[in-house]
Amino acid sequence: MHTTVGIIGAGPAGLLLARLLHQEGIDSVVLEARDREYVEQRQRAGILEQVTVDALRGAGAGERMDREGIVHHGIELRFGGRSHRVDFADLASGRGVMVYAQTEMVKDLIALRLADREPLSFEAEVHKVEAEGVDADHVTVHYRHEGREQILTCDWAVGCDGFYGVTKNAIPESLRRTFERTYPYSWLGVLAAAPPVYDELIYAHSDRGFALASMRSATVSRLYLQVPNGTAPTDWPDEQIWAELDRRFALGHDPAWKLTRGPITAKSVLPMRSHVTEPMRHGRILLAGDAAHIVPPTGAKGLNLATGDVIILARALTHLKHTGSTELLDAYSETCLERVWRAEHFSYFMTTTLHTDPDQSAFDTRLQLSQLARIASSRNAAAELAQNYVGVPIPGRPPGSRTGCRHRW
Repeated sequence: MHTTVGIIGAGPAGLLLARLLHQEGIDSVVLEARDREYVEQRQRAGILEQVTVDALRGAGAGERMDREGIVHHGIELRFGGRSHRVDFADLASGRGVMVYAQTEMVKDLIALRLADREPLSFEAEVHKVEAEGVDADHVTVHYRHEGREQILTCDWAVGCDGFYGVTKNAIPESLRRTFERTYPYSWLGVLAAAPPVYDELIYAHSDRGFALASMRSATVSRLYLQVPNGTAPTDWPDEQIWAELDRRFALGHDPAWKLTRGPITAKSVLPMRSHVTEPMRHGRILLAGDAAHIVPPTGAKGLNLATGDVIILARALTHLKHTGSTELLDAYSETCLERVWRAEHFSYFMTTTLHTDPDQSAFDTRLQLSQLARIASSRNAAAELAQNYVGVPIPGRPPGSRTGCRHRW
């Protein structure tokens, strides 16, 4: 089988890229190692930047998001027993973020792909991606599907197969550069059938460690606790989780403030790392999303960086189709990495400012509190946080603008 663009991975990056290409009349094949049920249920991000929201609307995948998603115009910081709201509407030119779970975004994009009758294969495990040199005129993808070995050839192969995927191995090791930082703590994340008692996300710094109160809907809370590396979800009984969350969110002026409790329906532990692979293109092989970069989730950047990558890539492939020029494809890695490193820095800042390192001194803690107090008292510092949180715009034509499908809230 041959196609113009072979997409390895049916996560949000791969599926959105396939949809954007379909709108431009560019054929593609999507290969996903996992089964459909797993892909539609795996819990990941839930905060969409304006760029991501606009892209989904332009791709025709925004109807349910607009109906069920929750728009946020700020976040709350808690530290030293007090709280401060960062107002995005005031500090970030009216932009905000949308709370809409990645699982739901993936379901919407899968439904569109199937409705378009475009190739999407689940349980298709890719084990090798290869091109005969940087000047090769095609890429060969070897995968196993329905019990037998198969081959897909494509003009371009895009690795949207995550941190542990095989596509980046097709870039010669001698040409790959890896930049990485690991953190001495993890997140214990839980889903709870409990309505949130907060209107926006709460980021809490405490001497007991970091905590985050998020949501998936008006009836489902998504909550996180900083825990030591090596923690297992079973190490934390439900009652202990709720008690610890209440301690970390405690307010000096309102000691009775509590989270709404309910059954915890899922628990997982997420290690924290920062990782970038450069370059993101080698010949006809390109990387997007977690295949090229990982950020700690504190800044809500992972999914949105992946979206940015595929928007840039879809524009480049469309430009090639209409002009025959590879100018935008040649600039793909550099264009993406400029945004990637900005997001890496912001995610690092949020993580190291809000978390408590096991080896942290009292001096380090006072520096963190000083930084948080500056955000609370300085418009410039608050604006820097707000503008990075809602996301750095992508220059050029937004997805869907040819049909007028651009919205702002």
